[in-house]
Amino acid sequence: MNKALLIGDVLHEWAGTRRLLASLPDEHLGWRPHAKSFALGELATHLVNLLNWQLAILRDPGIDLATTPSRRTALTSRQALLDEFDANIRELERTLDAIDEAALASEWTLRRGDTIMSVQPKAIAFRTIGMSHMVHHRAQLGMYLRLLDQPVPGVYGPTADELGK
Repeated sequence: MNKALLIGDVLHEWAGTRRLLASLPDEHLGWRPHAKSFALGELATHLVNLLNWQLAILRDPGIDLATTPSRRTALTSRQALLDEFDANIRELERTLDAIDEAALASEWTLRRGDTIMSVQPKAIAFRTIGMSHMVHHRAQLGMYLRLLDQPVPGVYGPTADELGK
């Protein structure tokens, strides 16, 4: 994969994710649309935590889900979410700057103990498990905002809220 193409894409996705996180209302972080759903703050924390997964994909030969906590305690404010997001983005930018295309082409393994779930080049794992996963949960956050009757910021263009509709 061409490193320049990967970086251009992720910079846009990270910026859109930050816009959505910056719009979250602190007073609704405990709200959940359904008993089986994440609370807003839990979902936002998971979204921020996916940046740690992105770092692990770039730096490590794989992740073992048997030894990786499946959930972490939700961050308790929009500012805490943004602070961790921004710190992780700075680290990701440094890591992407330093990585070469040979490293991006090297194999990365997702496993649960002895069970191999996926082996793929780091660039592909970064795109699917790191970025597409983030985009999926970012879309859920947008839906949460809509259900709470909160303005939804645009990611790929203006939303009805931004257009005054």
